[in-house]
Amino acid sequence: MRPEAERLADAAAVYAFLSACPPPPPRADLILALGSHDLRVPDFAAALYHRGAAPLVVCAGGLGKMTEDVFPRSEGELFAERCEALGVPRDCLLIENRSRNTGENFSCTRALLASRGLRAESGICVCKPYMNTRALATGRKQWPEICWSVGTPALRFEEYFPGGPPAAEIALMVGDLQRLRVYAEQGFQAPTAVPQEIWQAGQRLAADGYDSYVIR
Repeated sequence: MRPEAERLADAAAVYAFLSACPPPPPRADLILALGSHDLRVPDFAAALYHRGAAPLVVCAGGLGKMTEDVFPRSEGELFAERCEALGVPRDCLLIENRSRNTGENFSCTRALLASRGLRAESGICVCKPYMNTRALATGRKQWPEICWSVGTPALRFEEYFPGGPPAAEIALMVGDLQRLRVYAEQGFQAPTAVPQEIWQAGQRLAADGYDSYVIR
C-alpha cells in the first residue's frame, strides 16, 4: 500500500470529480432525497425545502448494503422522520421504502408518484456529495422525462470528512467511479466522461485495497 498522503490525494481528486455538479435551479417540482447511510442527506433536503426549492420532498430508500444491518427502519422512513423534525410538514413528504440501489430510488419513486396521480417535470436530487455525478447520470437514464439537477451542498473533501475518510468511504467512492463507466455500458446510467487522471486515481486506490465495492 502506498503512503497515506498519496492515497488521500487520490481520494480527494476522486471526491472532487464525483461531487462536482452545477447548482440547481431556484425552483423545481420535487426534491428527491436518495437513501444512504449518511443521515446528513435529509438535513440537506430539509434546507432546500425551507428555501422554497420545491413543494414536495420524497425520501427514497429501503435498506441497502451499508444500512441493512445498521438502521432500525428503512432509509426513506428515517430520512422522512428527520425532515419532519426539521420542520418539513408531513403532508409535503412522501416515503419510498422499497428501493435497494440508486436506480431503484428513481424507478420506485416514479411509480410512487404515478400511483398518487402526481406529475413532475423537474427535480432536485439530494445525496452524499460523492454521489452527485452518479445520481445525475442515473436520474437522466431512469427517469428522463424529468429535468434533473443536484442540490447537495458543495462541501470540500476536508469538510465532508473532517477527521479523514474512513476506508469504507474511499472504497465506496472507488466503486461509484467504476460504476459511472460500467453502468453506462450496461444501460443503467447516462454516459459520463471520466478524465483519465481521475480514472487512474481510482485504479491506484483499488490496487491499494479500497476495492470492496468494485464490480468484478
